[in-house]
Amino acid sequence: MTLREKTLMAVVWMAALGGIGCRATPHAPTPATPANEAWLTEQQLKDAQLTIAPMKMEDVGGSIVTSGKVTFDDLHVAHVFSPVTGRVVKIEAQPGDRVKKGATLVTIESPDVGSAFSDLAKAHADYVAAEHELRREKELFQAHAGAQKDLELAQDNYGKAQAELERTRKKAQLFRAAGATDNVNQEYELRALIDGEVIARNVNPGVEVQGQYSGGNAVELFTLGELDKVWVLADVFEIDLARVKAGARVTVRVVAYPNKVYEGKVDWISGSLDPTSHTAKVRCVIDNPRHELKPEMYATVSVSVDERRALAIPRSALLRLGDQTVVFVEVGKAPDGRARFERRPVAVSEDEGGDFLPVTHGLREGERVVTSGAILLSGML
Repeated sequence: MTLREKTLMAVVWMAALGGIGCRATPHAPTPATPANEAWLTEQQLKDAQLTIAPMKMEDVGGSIVTSGKVTFDDLHVAHVFSPVTGRVVKIEAQPGDRVKKGATLVTIESPDVGSAFSDLAKAHADYVAAEHELRREKELFQAHAGAQKDLELAQDNYGKAQAELERTRKKAQLFRAAGATDNVNQEYELRALIDGEVIARNVNPGVEVQGQYSGGNAVELFTLGELDKVWVLADVFEIDLARVKAGARVTVRVVAYPNKVYEGKVDWISGSLDPTSHTAKVRCVIDNPRHELKPEMYATVSVSVDERRALAIPRSALLRLGDQTVVFVEVGKAPDGRARFERRPVAVSEDEGGDFLPVTHGLREGERVVTSGAILLSGML
């Protein structure tokens, strides 16, 4: 192909794409096209196969799309701390294990345990001695062989011994309920509080742990939970809050499984708004039989709501140019008879689900918008 033939072919292609318009006469000047407009001849309109539709009121919504985060069901999770200070000597449960309520998780060697039961035995002995002394002083006082002050002192000592016995008994009951025995030794068995799976273990053999009862800064040793059902906490903006109802159907997607949809329902709606984001927390209960959804995962949540009437535009009409959302609007005829299409920034509410999005700024009812093929017009500017 010669250079002349190549040049002629390039001119033909530029004319087809709108680069060169048809002139009425060889000497007639071509009108200047504004920077934000594309002008097309009748033939170009046919070749581009644009779809143009007038703006009108549509049924929009049907769902609200927002962000959320996967969390445990609070009623089926336990964060296990050690009540005593000591050294870990044996670990019975590993991450992924299924455990029953009361099963031993870890054995801790702690002087707190021996001290607690030793104090109980001593308090009981002191209580018995104080009881004997009180009985003896009563008999002496009734026989007029003892002073009243001695009787009152015995009564005071008896009350103190009784209070101390009750204190040590309650403390021992806390250890006993959590896994210690009645024997005076230093071994404490930390037990599971619920049935569930060991989600996390934050302790190793030989590690010194701080106890809650000793007033230290205790560290969580185990996390137990059930993942068959999880919660997804979604953030709903104030403008949409009135449309969200308890029991509404929700669908959830996560990045880890982009082709899967998890279904559930709205369980609870927060009674207050977050002061920073001005959103309300909406709790959704999601079935998770395969344990694919894990706490702290970020999720995209679609909440079913009632549809509403609004001035709306098809999603296919929108173009993204940097941080701007634009559409092409048919605005009449150019001086040379070509069809004019203006690129115009618009604002839409993209939290709505469905094919149509409500327009909040930039368009009026009745204006004709390019709903298909707008990308071709954008390439001509």
